[in-house]
Amino acid sequence: MKNLANKVAIITGASSGIGAAIAKLFAQEGAKVVVSDIVEESGKAVMKAIQDAGGEAIFVFADTSKPEDNAALVKAAIQEFGALHIAVNNAGIGGAAALTGEYPIESWQQVIDVNLSGVFYGMHYQIPEMLKTGGGNIINMASILGQVAFATAPAYVASKHGVVGLTKAAAVEYGLQNIRVNAIGPAFIYTGMVNEETMGKETIDFLASKHALGRLGKAEEVAELALFLASEKSSFITGAYYPVDGGYLAV
Repeated sequence: MKNLANKVAIITGASSGIGAAIAKLFAQEGAKVVVSDIVEESGKAVMKAIQDAGGEAIFVFADTSKPEDNAALVKAAIQEFGALHIAVNNAGIGGAAALTGEYPIESWQQVIDVNLSGVFYGMHYQIPEMLKTGGGNIINMASILGQVAFATAPAYVASKHGVVGLTKAAAVEYGLQNIRVNAIGPAFIYTGMVNEETMGKETIDFLASKHALGRLGKAEEVAELALFLASEKSSFITGAYYPVDGGYLAV
């Protein structure tokens, strides 16, 4: 039996990187996947890859910083697959790099809107549908910077700390109704945005040195943790923050 057989899952920010890896793995494990992103072409490519591998998936355009898009996303999942059991609120942005006293107000608002408010909006519409099915699993993508600071990233750090707190609050509120809510804290993950070509070898080597394992993580390694938390193998886990960080927080 596949770990997510007959489950319906929404994955936001699923057009690339960690979100795409989670969407594909969940589909392999039997879930019917709603791939969501603001990058339509890449999102549809992930959907097609799932379908070509024999899985079930649809793509829904949604800007998670907008409450109405989150509502429409959940509605689309129900209309297509009839229920909602799992949600991975993964969409996020990095924002500007600047000291707090010099940080652009516009960038601050954008980061908070996507990274923190977007998670709240997602849960706001996901939870009522999960209650109709007798429970569910929500996984919120935080970061190692949901636990520690990083200079020149005040908005990102604040937003990810907020995601961890929001996760714990919802877990306490809905535990007795069989909804589990957990957060994942990835370290620096090797993706299309974080690599030698986009950031330079010197920067990547510096970031790698901050991890006890001496390298960046892979999106698939984060996806495996998400699968565990979404499955019944983690049935007694809620309100938790799990780093997948190659020892970053231990260094």
